[in-house]
Amino acid sequence: MENKDALAALSALAQETRLAIFRLLVEAGAEGRAVGSIGEALGLPSATLSFHLKELKNARLVAVRRESRSLIYSASFATMNDLIGFLTRNCCGGDMTACDLTGIPARRETT
Repeated sequence: MENKDALAALSALAQETRLAIFRLLVEAGAEGRAVGSIGEALGLPSATLSFHLKELKNARLVAVRRESRSLIYSASFATMNDLIGFLTRNCCGGDMTACDLTGIPARRETT
């Protein structure tokens, strides 16, 4: 991942609604969610949702596919993993064991 790609992804995620959309799509997994389902889950009007999905798509954080008459959005796990790799590359001088990234607990937050 190049600096410009990381900046685009981080910039897209540095907004509360887009971060919520992305986290919802990460939770949905590869199956993704229909646009209407995303809007309902987050209480977003379609124009607002469309704007934010476009920003996430431009940053390559989400992919979209058509199923019949529905648009299905899913998180781009490749881009997400590239971003995480970019942020942690050379962590602790290249000694990943010193960073103890595996010790970070995965937890669900309630909002």
